[in-house]
Amino acid sequence: MAIKTYRPTSPGRRNMSVSTFDEITSTTPERSLLAPLRKKAGRNNRGVVTMRHRGGGHKRRYRIIDFRRDNFGAKGRVDAIEYDPNRSARIALVVFGNGERRYILAPQGIGVGDTVMSGPDAEIRPGNALPIRNIPLGTVVHNIEIYPGRGGQLVRSAGLGAQVLAKEGSMAQVRLPSGEVRYIDMNCLATIGVVSNPDHANVDLGKAGRKRWMGIRPTTRGVAMDPGSHPHGGGEGRSPIGMKAPKTPWGKPALGKKTRRNKRTNKYVVRRGGKA
Repeated sequence: MAIKTYRPTSPGRRNMSVSTFDEITSTTPERSLLAPLRKKAGRNNRGVVTMRHRGGGHKRRYRIIDFRRDNFGAKGRVDAIEYDPNRSARIALVVFGNGERRYILAPQGIGVGDTVMSGPDAEIRPGNALPIRNIPLGTVVHNIEIYPGRGGQLVRSAGLGAQVLAKEGSMAQVRLPSGEVRYIDMNCLATIGVVSNPDHANVDLGKAGRKRWMGIRPTTRGVAMDPGSHPHGGGEGRSPIGMKAPKTPWGKPALGKKTRRNKRTNKYVVRRGGKA
């Protein structure tokens, strides 16, 4: 993948960049693997806004992705590499010998005509899914299950990869992209390789309207509000936050506060990642 930049013919074009989509081989999705996707504008099933600054955006249809990779022993041929508007990674359309078609997350370096397989007997090649107990130490993997059979839940974004570090008893130590080292059941499946589209983080949107196409609405700064609307608001003229720590609109610490509350799974975390 490469990045294409534009000449600054207008303020919106200045610094704008897009993917060249060189790896895309098909612009028409597989109809049998499409599902409707309704806009929710950040609201839950009761209509309450649980995620602010969401709404609008271009209409999308959901691509049904095979995160479970439970078609053990069956070899599939990559028929196309496609764009998915619902995720940062590219997806691959895999056709199996019995005619079944499935979408999988496309790993970096995979192309049309390549063969992919899942199961304990699969080769250590990008795109193949194996139980972690069958994956050699040091191998880079993605789409990792947390619980056997539930389907991949970790390391699914563009350009990411985790590394298998050690194996102890029935558990393996895996280093995630955040730097966190975590115990994962060795019966869990993981896919070999790095997720495709590594240059996704280098794309510059260039203008506010492009963010609106994605369904993301503007955010108003707290310091621009009045004191009744935000703890940062008020004051004469331009004033700083003026408190020990930045706060959310509801008065809770916004930066540096540890938010993890799941004590039940603390025993699986060997080392915390990032700043936590």
